[in-house]
Amino acid sequence: MDDTRLLVKRAKEKDLSAFEELVRIHQNRVYTLGLHLSGNREDAQDLAQEAFIRAYRALDSFRNEADFSTWLHRITVNVWLNLRRKKVKQQMSLDEPYRSEDGSEIQHEVASENDDPLWVLEQKELRDLVKVALMRLSDEHRMVLVLREIEGYSYDEISRVLGCTLGTVKSRLSRAREIMRRRMTELARENGEKLPVD
Repeated sequence: MDDTRLLVKRAKEKDLSAFEELVRIHQNRVYTLGLHLSGNREDAQDLAQEAFIRAYRALDSFRNEADFSTWLHRITVNVWLNLRRKKVKQQMSLDEPYRSEDGSEIQHEVASENDDPLWVLEQKELRDLVKVALMRLSDEHRMVLVLREIEGYSYDEISRVLGCTLGTVKSRLSRAREIMRRRMTELARENGEKLPVD
């Protein structure tokens, strides 16, 4: 934490190497958050890049009252919301390969320590159902669910990232979980699959 504060202080004094170090420290979490919000790698990369650009431009407004990563995640969420408003919603196939930087197509593969092909298939199908259900949530429900269940933020941290009250966070999270369960069940029925029981 003290290192981050020192890096922020140096970055505010226009020390570019200090800001580059902040990017290096936080880039994976910002990218992962972007990936969970946007649902695809290309948008997540654009989102992370734009978030860091905006963070650099707004660095003077950061007062060290909040945790730097919380402030950065709030910027990322705001950038995503702005991009969502501008971008026409596109549908993509979960089976669609993604393009690497050299232009070649790469199929998504699931690594597993379990050699049982049926188990691997079931896990892939479950992940696909989760992804589809998550992408069908409203923006506010997806954000709160991603921040809590995937990013591991506390209720207080989510409240600061989203700029809303603790009660609103709890209410949205409860509603998001309920909708997610219902969507997962509907998708499983549509695909003739059974969801694992906890």
